Amino acid sequence: MFKKTILGFAIILLAMCNNVLAQTITEPLKPKAWTQYQAPFKIVGNLYYVGTYDLACYLIVTPKGNILINTGLSSSYSQILDNITTLGFKPKQTKILLTTQAHFDHLGALAALKKTTKAQFYVNSPDAQVVADGGKSDYEFAKYGTTFAPVTAEKILMPDEKIIVGGSTVQLLHHPGHTKGSCSYLVDVMENGKTYKVLIANMPSIIVDRKFKDVIEYPSISNDYAETFKKMEAINFDIWLASHASQFEMHEKLKANPKYNPLIFADKTGYLKALGELKKAYDNKLIADEK
Repeated sequence: MFKKTILGFAIILLAMCNNVLAQTITEPLKPKAWTQYQAPFKIVGNLYYVGTYDLACYLIVTPKGNILINTGLSSSYSQILDNITTLGFKPKQTKILLTTQAHFDHLGALAALKKTTKAQFYVNSPDAQVVADGGKSDYEFAKYGTTFAPVTAEKILMPDEKIIVGGSTVQLLHHPGHTKGSCSYLVDVMENGKTYKVLIANMPSIIVDRKFKDVIEYPSISNDYAETFKKMEAINFDIWLASHASQFEMHEKLKANPKYNPLIFADKTGYLKALGELKKAYDNKLIADEK
């Protein structure tokens, strides 16, 4: 009886601890589009969209296990699992988890999905610490405390490192600024004998209101943005996507092209325009910072 009482107390205590942890996680923003439902669909070859209406999550399916890039908010957990299942795949076939940036809106459900799928998490090296402490060391969002459940990576990735699974190659492109380890991915996808080079871009938007020189937690932030713009302008690709559906006008393209056609996401002109607008915002900030 005593042992049963102790066991019961321990279970209750664990549940209380979990509830306290959940209560201390603060997601600073939650626009409707971030949680709104989006039907999953095939992009091209073995690459699929499994995210919410605006928070883009991508599934790469291979014979040796699948790769999931991004997980949305913590509340996206069930929707991502349902989307993967709807496409005819099993969530537990996921072997590797990746993220384009260490922010709550792109890895909020990471810890839960990792626990469910037993997948390994790989992260770009400069973002490893932020992911491990749940965002508490983020240069901007640290003011909110813990913004997502902490996750320790099984593998730390280096710039330009390639992840090869079941014949599919995913190359990490180091594009810091938005976070210290923000990154894009180049994925080689084949369909009908043709190989497509797909860019999953982490667009370098600016989230800090302070002057760059005052961001002492990230002293290289201005130079990192400058280098990222140069690198992203020079990328060669056949198709481009992004961390947010709105960034590559996914819904407008799907509405205008209801039939399956991967090339609706080619749009190099749209990519350079979007990048140019962000570069202009960066340049304007540099001018404002000097005043």
